Amino acid sequence: MPSSRFATLALCLVCTFAQATDEPPLLDYTQPAASAEQARGVLRARQQAVLASEMAGRILEMPFREGQSFAKGDVLVSFDCRAYQAQLAATRAASRAANEDLANKRQLAALQSAGRFDVAMAEARLEQAQAETRVQEVQAGRCQVRAPFAGQVVQRAARPHESVAAGAPLLEIVDNRSLEIHLLVPSRWVARLSTGAPFTFIPDETGQPLTATLRQVGARIDEASQTLLLIGELPAEAPGLLAGMSGSARFERTP
Repeated sequence: MPSSRFATLALCLVCTFAQATDEPPLLDYTQPAASAEQARGVLRARQQAVLASEMAGRILEMPFREGQSFAKGDVLVSFDCRAYQAQLAATRAASRAANEDLANKRQLAALQSAGRFDVAMAEARLEQAQAETRVQEVQAGRCQVRAPFAGQVVQRAARPHESVAAGAPLLEIVDNRSLEIHLLVPSRWVARLSTGAPFTFIPDETGQPLTATLRQVGARIDEASQTLLLIGELPAEAPGLLAGMSGSARFERTP
């Protein structure tokens, strides 16, 4: 009796095994599966600058505050330049006087009442006066700091009515309309990276996936960290992004 039970049990196991081998496997490990690699990145502005004073003087106006937008060519900082403007007016007057003196010397030379030396000296004085005028025009042009591009004020390092030295920082500006993605990836990725490859970037602040494109691969691998810089290009329509936002980049690949 026990032997017949063992025989029946063995027969059932054989049948079960046969049925199992006829069914397809749950996972097919022979086919390559798509996988993804991730890296952290940050949004950088292509146009950003810290504007500094080109002259020593007292600030009169700084019309734009932090976060406010401005257009290219707008006056961001104005200095008290009454002294420089007076010097410019003086050099322009000297230039006109030197020009009249030269004209007079040439007329006298035509009448044989002045020599060639007198004319040459009058010409030299006119050139000197014109050069001094150009110097004062450049100096007076520094009395206003104009925006080199359209953007927003990030931070003001000085305030109206303050006196600053030449070279002192005035304000930091950024153009959030021209952002790009900077990524640091392991150097072993370099063999399979190519410009134009698409990837997904998800900013932490918005959580909205963006389809980006690899625009540039760094020229050197960092020896200490064994990482490589990648620069990605954002889609044309990507509102709500600001420089400094960070996020995760996802690169799809087939092993």
